[in-house]
Amino acid sequence: MAQLLEIPPSRLAPDVLAALLEEFASRDGTDYGVRELPLEDKVDQLRSQLATGRLALLYDGDSETWDLLPRDIADGLLAGA
Repeated sequence: MAQLLEIPPSRLAPDVLAALLEEFASRDGTDYGVRELPLEDKVDQLRSQLATGRLALLYDGDSETWDLLPRDIADGLLAGA
């Protein structure tokens, strides 16, 4: 079973958080609607969703990877569902 940890964004250095958000926003397959947004706008949206708790930053200790997930999905994974 994966060793998942939720990482509070406030625990990351600002430049590290910015790099993670930029990497996530530029991944293939990310979709932000009908109109393509500049990377800065995508990062701002992600930052806002993290701040309001709509997204969670999870780290998988087994695979040493991270991901941003909607809160309900993250909570289910953290609970072992």
